[in-house]
Order: sequence, then structure tokens, then C-alpha cells
Amino acid sequence: MSEFEPILLTLPSLAPSLAVEIIPYGLTFHRIFVQADGRTHDIVIGPEDPRGHITQKYTNTIIGRYANRVPVGTHAIERNGVKAEVIAKLNEGTRVSLHGGPIGFDSLAWTHLTPNSPPTLFTEAELAHLPPLSSAATYGIFRLVSPDGDQGYPGELTTEVLIALVPPAEQERKYLEPGQTTAGAEWDLGSIVYVYRAKLDKGVTPVNLTQHWGFNLEASLKDGKDTLSVKNHHITMKADRIVARDADSLNKGEFINVSDATEHLHEGQKIGDKYPKLGYDDYYAFTPQKIKIPKRFPVSELTPKFDLLKDVLIPSGTGGVTRGDRPEPVVELSSETSGLKLIFETNQDGAMFYSNAWADPTKGARKKIHGGSGIKDHGDGYVPGTAAFLEFHDILAAFLDPAKQNGNDTLLTSNEVYHNYVRCDVRFRQPAT
Repeated sequence: MSEFEPILLTLPSLAPSLAVEIIPYGLTFHRIFVQADGRTHDIVIGPEDPRGHITQKYTNTIIGRYANRVPVGTHAIERNGVKAEVIAKLNEGTRVSLHGGPIGFDSLAWTHLTPNSPPTLFTEAELAHLPPLSSAATYGIFRLVSPDGDQGYPGELTTEVLIALVPPAEQERKYLEPGQTTAGAEWDLGSIVYVYRAKLDKGVTPVNLTQHWGFNLEASLKDGKDTLSVKNHHITMKADRIVARDADSLNKGEFINVSDATEHLHEGQKIGDKYPKLGYDDYYAFTPQKIKIPKRFPVSELTPKFDLLKDVLIPSGTGGVTRGDRPEPVVELSSETSGLKLIFETNQDGAMFYSNAWADPTKGARKKIHGGSGIKDHGDGYVPGTAAFLEFHDILAAFLDPAKQNGNDTLLTSNEVYHNYVRCDVRFRQPAT
């Protein structure tokens, strides 16, 4: 299979409410289709042609081995007495190694695993929660092996990623009284789940993975300039601080309280209400809550009965379903115009929120479903403010902070397994007329 041939995942239905196209190149969410109220929405921006992701970088791709920015140079690392060196390579400005280096995980072809090549980092108990593979697959598992020294990072790192669609729970049938309408009712359409697992062959290495996906819940309406912008989207982020960064966007080792920078206090208002002059491009540290689902676990626990997915993969909505060990949601993005809402949960410490502030409409392509020509460099690409990128990962360059040593330092030793998950529940509320 070509690395640019889309792999369709869909909920089982003649008219599925939720479907995604994944391309192995960069493990990219090329399209996320949502069907609601007789309309088909593609809720992620990006090029029309899957090959457009070669130059339209970091658009819905995975990021690794290390998300965001690290200062270039040689860095000594140590976790639990295991030592190594990282040689971070330049690929932005004069001081920055961005998103894993010049050839990161976003630029590589991932292997789509089949029953003849099963995963090694997911257990029998976890795979038992997934339905048998068929012509209408609801999930896929992908693998990438990064060799020792790749982009200056030590050790051979094997990464496997589960991408799954979870159907909504059975909802009670509601009968309308004469004169009643469904306006204002909210419906669960299903959930998107990704789970990152990674294992190192020897030593220690930094690992901080994320999906660099950019959402627009109105662009498919094609109702003009306003629906191409996300400034009318409502956003809630349960975060109390943002990371202070220098002129090159490197972590300064300090935080800014959102109460002291109210443009970053996102409590359900519109993104455009206090829109900064240069847009949003900030790391938000979530307000602490007790997280029962670990970010790493001992290799010795990876036995056939081990299971961290039983709660993550349960249907959304009502029907008496409980959250189990799942944490409370941390981000919500919604549009009153389209009626769509995304609710995110994760075991990561925070998220980058980027409003596509540096987009250049003369470069790249805009999807036809979003009103573009789909032609590269045609002059009708995405403009600034046309996406809400929500990238869930741990603190920027945490392995350089001595205070985090042997704690949440974003380092992984060979006797641990990295575990990072994000779940996005998709909902629809019919706009009142």
C-alpha cells in the first residue's frame, strides 16, 4: 500500500456519523468526516491531495520523537541512574530543534499492521475490546521503528499507535409531543481515540509525542469568510497556567497564570473575544486532577492480561456508562453555527493551542469541501485564524528541567513502556431556528 493511500476507518452504518481517513505518511488524519443534520463536515483543515502533506507540514500529523521546541546542541540526560546524550538538530531559526528534528515522525511512512503482523505493545486483553477487522474497519494499528541516533536521539525506539472509532452508547428513543422539535437537543455521534505506545531497546531517551491536528467546525458550511475562521468557535480549557517562552519560543522554565493574562482564560467564550494580535500559539498546563491512567508503566507489566484500554474504549453518552479510570475532560471546542462540539480528555499534562496564526494563503492548498480549489499554491489556501490546533502532550523540553528528574521528565528507559492517550467525543446540537 502506498504511504499516501488513505485508510478509511468508519463506524458501522450505511450512513456513518463518524469516519476518518488515515494516511501512513506521518500517520496523518487526512480527513475527519462528521455527518449531522443532513450535512457532511470535514472538521480538519489540510491539503486536498494526500501528497500535499509533504510540504504542508505538521497538518494533522503525528509529532515525534519530541513535540515542540528543544534548544539545539548536546544535552546530558539521566533517569533512574541511566545516562545518555541527546544531540538536538537544528531545523528552525538558529537555536531550535522543532518537532523531533529535520526528519521527524511526521515525515516518515508508518506500517499499517495486519493480523499477520500483530502489535507487540498492546496486549491480548486490550485487543479483545476491538471488533474483528472487516472491510469496514473501525480501527487501525500502526508501527514505526526509529533507529538509534535518529535525529540525535539515543536508542532504538519502537512506537505503535492505535487509532479507533468508538460508537455512541445506545440512547433512549425519544417520542416528540405535537409541536415539539429536536432544536437544542445534543446527540453523541461517537468518539475518536488514539493511543501511543513506545518501547526503547536500551538506555534512555526523551519521548513526548502528540498529534498536530487542526480543527475547524464550520469550514465545510462554505458560507463565506466568517465560517472559514475559528474566531466564532467557543473554547473551554481547564488550564491554570501557560508556559513562559523566549523570543524563539523555547521554554524559559517559568509559568504565567492565566488569571494574569485573561486572553488565555478560556471558559467557554468565543476564541475571537480576546484574540491576541499575533493569534494563539501557547502551551496550556491543565489544572491538576488525579490521573489514574499512567504515562508509562514497567515493561514487566506488559502481560497478556494487562489492560489500560477497557475504560478508554467504552461508548460515549448515556446508557448508564461510567467513566471508570478515565480523567475528566480538559478541552471543549464547539460551534453554534454548525452545532458540532468536540470534548477532549487525556492523560497528558497540557496542550498547545495554535490558531494557525502563521498560515500563508499563497502556499499550500485548501480542501474543496472547505471552499478551496484544492490546488497547491493557487492563492486560495488557509488564512491565519482558520484552525484550532490542539496538541496534547507533556511540558515543553521537560527533560532539561532538573526539578523534574526521575519524575515527569518526559524520559523513557528501556525497562518502561510509554503510554499516551487522547479521546475526542463528537457531539451535535441542532441549532435553534
